[in-house]
Amino acid sequence: MSPGPPAPGVSVRVLFVLKQIDYEPQGILHLSSALKAAGHEVALTVAAQEDPVRFALDYRPDVLGYSVTTGSQGYYLDLNRRLRARVDALSVFGGPHPTYFPEMIEAEGVDAICLGEGEEALVELVNALAACAPITGIRNWWVKDTEGTIHRNPIRPPTPDLDSLPPPDHRLVFDKDSFTRKSGLKHFITGRGCPYNCAYCYNQAYQELYRGKGNVVRRRSVDKVLEELRWVRDGYPLQFVVFLDDTFIWPLDWLREFCARYPSEIGLPFFCNVRPNLVNEEVVGLLREAGCVSVGMGLESGDDEMRNRVLGRRLSRDQILKAAHLLRLASIQFITTNMLGLPTGTRESDLATLELNLACRPAYANSFLYQPYPRTALGDFAREQGLMCGEVDDIGSSAWDSTILNFDPDTKRELENLNHLFAIAVEWPRALPLIKRLIRLPRNPLYRLAYKLWKGYAIKQRIHPYHPSPAEFVQTVRRFMRFD
Repeated sequence: MSPGPPAPGVSVRVLFVLKQIDYEPQGILHLSSALKAAGHEVALTVAAQEDPVRFALDYRPDVLGYSVTTGSQGYYLDLNRRLRARVDALSVFGGPHPTYFPEMIEAEGVDAICLGEGEEALVELVNALAACAPITGIRNWWVKDTEGTIHRNPIRPPTPDLDSLPPPDHRLVFDKDSFTRKSGLKHFITGRGCPYNCAYCYNQAYQELYRGKGNVVRRRSVDKVLEELRWVRDGYPLQFVVFLDDTFIWPLDWLREFCARYPSEIGLPFFCNVRPNLVNEEVVGLLREAGCVSVGMGLESGDDEMRNRVLGRRLSRDQILKAAHLLRLASIQFITTNMLGLPTGTRESDLATLELNLACRPAYANSFLYQPYPRTALGDFAREQGLMCGEVDDIGSSAWDSTILNFDPDTKRELENLNHLFAIAVEWPRALPLIKRLIRLPRNPLYRLAYKLWKGYAIKQRIHPYHPSPAEFVQTVRRFMRFD
């Protein structure tokens, strides 16, 4: 049973802690708005911009909150230990990593971890703290009590109506980070969940987590999405909108309403993600008329066997090529995403991915080295087959530079070199014979520099084309070269 709202005048001080701001952290924005609506105080500290320990000592939080993805957990656990050594506060962790690896609760300094959606769960926990009520029996939470006993509570149903939640608290980040506030490019998300179950993705595990408890695939109403966009546009610089949803063009009825209203009510160019099998003449026409200038589209592998049997994409080569053709006809630029170094893959299958991108002719071909995330179908397969040389803590926070699959040294070197030269080969096919020779050479920092420079140019000029101020342009370049 929920302890109910806090007593009048009683509020809890929550401090969210971030390593850096690449773009607006959507989960934290939603959590902040829910907490503020419940009468609590919220602040944000960013380690890349200030000393979080000093900030916490000044702010005196009751709760330290971390949103953690796999690959960043070691950093946040270390940072939390530093903070807890100086600050008397309850430390709580949420996000993808604690959801799929709840044993994180056993780590030193971790008091509670949240599984799944956090708005209702975090508000209930903070209300309990305000009311001096127990927190060990709250759904979605695994809680470590003062004696070290771990209380593992069940999951509550997902929020059925996303419109019932308060709008995300953009001000939390805008007040903290002048670059994000002043940038003409800002990020938004309109829904939750994905209707597909690709083998490399956590979505399958997420649906299993909520099995029998409700639909995890939900969309905010067009009214609420446009209301949020207007609020940001009217109060802050906004020239270009980036929608982060995994599959923006589904369901079709929602897309039709959005595209009918967006041009007159917002009227800004935008980017969104699509899936090749959902791209048809109607969808492309809707996007073009609404002002969409670029999309992201996952190809993942050019080898049919790898793409469908290993990755579970259920996409034919013809569907991919047709989608690319329709987007080009509509003058909508598109970026592809691709994975190299897949389990059971070969040099030939990676080159087939390169060849498929050459046939699609994207504005930019984004490639990543596959990361075998445990508790995904493909990650578990890689572990069971002995294809990994490491554990989950060895997985990096990015997938650009290294793989922990146990390829032989020559294959691993070629993979990492190909990943850095992949997009260049797609853009300049005549260089492909040279690139096939270059990838056999020792690692070269010039390959990574070339990758960074070309990616930065292509994204800025083709995928997110808008005109930043000179100061914003310089800061964008600095952040990209530092963080990406």
